[in-house]
Amino acid sequence: MTSARVTLDRDFTIGDVPRRLFGSFVEHMGRCVYTGIYEPGHPTANESGFRTDVLDLVREMGPTVVRYPGGNFVSGYNWEDGVGPVEKRPRRLDGAWHTLETNEFGLHEFMDWSRQANVEVMQAINLGTRGVDAARELVEYANHPGGTYLSDLRRENGAEEPFDIKLWCLGNELDGPWQIGHKTPTEYGRLAKEAAKAMRYVDPTIELVAVGSSNSGMPTFGEWEHTVLTHVYDEVDYISLHAYYQEHDDDASSFLASALDMDHFIESVISTADAVRARGRHKKHINLSFDEWNVWYQRGKDTEDQEHRVKESGWREHPRLIEDEYTMTDAVVVGTFLNSLLRHGDRVHIANQAQLVNVIAPIRSEENGPAWRQAIFWPFARMAAVAKGRILRPAVASDRVETARYGDADIVDVSATWDEENSRVALFLANRSLDDAAGVEVALRGFRAERIVRAEILEAPDGADRHVSNTADAERVRLQELSGVATSETGITLTLPALSWAVVEVDVARD
Repeated sequence: MTSARVTLDRDFTIGDVPRRLFGSFVEHMGRCVYTGIYEPGHPTANESGFRTDVLDLVREMGPTVVRYPGGNFVSGYNWEDGVGPVEKRPRRLDGAWHTLETNEFGLHEFMDWSRQANVEVMQAINLGTRGVDAARELVEYANHPGGTYLSDLRRENGAEEPFDIKLWCLGNELDGPWQIGHKTPTEYGRLAKEAAKAMRYVDPTIELVAVGSSNSGMPTFGEWEHTVLTHVYDEVDYISLHAYYQEHDDDASSFLASALDMDHFIESVISTADAVRARGRHKKHINLSFDEWNVWYQRGKDTEDQEHRVKESGWREHPRLIEDEYTMTDAVVVGTFLNSLLRHGDRVHIANQAQLVNVIAPIRSEENGPAWRQAIFWPFARMAAVAKGRILRPAVASDRVETARYGDADIVDVSATWDEENSRVALFLANRSLDDAAGVEVALRGFRAERIVRAEILEAPDGADRHVSNTADAERVRLQELSGVATSETGITLTLPALSWAVVEVDVARD
């Protein structure tokens, strides 16, 4: 058995838990919208055409903010196509995903869905093929009360009250050559600055996210952030990060340690943003919006074959795209990503797991069929529900595992929160070992443990290997009670099975 010792001190906190850290993403891609969240003919569909079985799972999962409508899709999208009478909306070719977009679902429908799902909207604008005019006009349409052409048009289209969208993305992945309207950092920085100014002239209360690097392996990474922020620092509140991870060459140990790369990515962007702040003598800090992250099996030839099949079959409405089936291993990795985001919650104020339904998603659905939870659903759902109050800074002394891609990593990965109002500490733990259980001792400083409120474990069922996953017919990976958790006045002890993720809630009193 391996071991780890974790120390949590009441006075060692890094900030409040940002509620927007538990965000998701809906893009007009594959079956995320059509037959995902929206399917008027489905047996569970409500009067708005929304699948209530999916809505129930979304509410259970608990995302607080959802980014819309893309993603690559937004860089060629005209927002006007998705408003007004549905029968008059144009059908368009979407070059980003080689599909036919009907525009049956647009801004009004998404605002209606977001209210029913109880999520905040994070609206992205097209800075690929469009620019300043379209950006400011969308803000006026969405947020101005009335008395102008665009705000009155919204009212004519059925929304008397403003949508009051506060959070806006200034484009998507424009550092990427694959993006429609790809730009250099200087081209994007200048455009984003002018769009931001014009949008704030319409509504000065909005918050703005500048496009950062699509991943830390981009050849322009670092230079992109520095150049863009030099232009837009005073106009924006956040810079974005995107990252996807997968297992390479059956190297599970490296895959299970990939949150170390996420840590490095986050800390590098913080350093760059703070360097621009110092050089420009700015007073505010730019915070981070990690608005796309997940496990995504971009399997080389498999992905190329899929793209080829889509293009060969012509322009189709909502074809199946990257509907990855997630395993127990993936769920543990996602748990470590959530730990990384939470540990950096003093600067990462927004994060969006991509995407919500069907497309690399924690929720799957079938047309005219069922909806179900994938394995990665559980770490997100439990952390979104339980992580409240202040983020604790854990001191961890763990046995280590050597990995080919990321060097040594702690076998036990940890994050923790302290909800002072309810006198409760929550621990989120992952055991990265494929073979060995881990004995964990948690020492409390400034707290006195009183009782275990709940202890849950996500692990592969008996006899199943690490590739076990959930299907419409069988939920094989799910939370169950973690037994053997013991408390004393000064701490907690528990054992984590190999390849597992756990959440432990403890009622505490101040020493």
